[in-house]
Amino acid sequence: MRYSRILLKLSGESLAGKSGFGISEDVLEEYAGQIIDVVRQGCEMAVVIGGGNIFRGLSGTRSGVDRVTGDQMGMLATVINSLALQNAISRLGARAKVYTSIRMEPVGELYRRNEVVNEMQKSTICILAGGTGNPFFTTDTAAALRAVETGADALLKGTRVDGVYSSDPEKDPLAGRFDTISYEEVLNRRLMVMDSTAFTMCRDNKMPIVVFDMNTPGNLMKVVNGIRTGTLISV
Repeated sequence: MRYSRILLKLSGESLAGKSGFGISEDVLEEYAGQIIDVVRQGCEMAVVIGGGNIFRGLSGTRSGVDRVTGDQMGMLATVINSLALQNAISRLGARAKVYTSIRMEPVGELYRRNEVVNEMQKSTICILAGGTGNPFFTTDTAAALRAVETGADALLKGTRVDGVYSSDPEKDPLAGRFDTISYEEVLNRRLMVMDSTAFTMCRDNKMPIVVFDMNTPGNLMKVVNGIRTGTLISV
């Protein structure tokens, strides 16, 4: 096993499946199954999920929602997704707990770094909801922060694409995919891996990032075991 402790970042949009909105039960169960398989192999895991399948703060501002209020609504959307994932994992016979960045009992326990690490060591899948708890920060930034805080070996970004490309592969037929790439080259090429705050935090703390296709069954296991899948971003 290449990574013994990981932070898995999932986009909210990916949970919607083909409908593009809400939560697909099929996608949810597939993700839960992949996560459980990895944890049962001995990998400790925390998960951060976005909320874009329900509400995006920035999009809300275009319709007149105050930015702070919009971001708070987005944080609540991540809690909904986290509870759904927790329930799916529990149905499949594994243990999961939701932690929230702001006090929200009994929906979830308040995030405390030491408690989360302790639970991860007991093979509990810790789902970290509510972003950072602050407006103006994305769930990518929350994932980077929690990965560093919990001492993860890597931040795995599960997406709908199979890695990082030189340009948008949907628009540019000549776009090439990177197997590996450095932080500096990502910055120099202005590749949109994640928002600048999140990416800078990973770079400054030498946190490896793996961007891979979570929608292909078995890919998460391959990444954890060091089988070349997606794109590795590191020093």
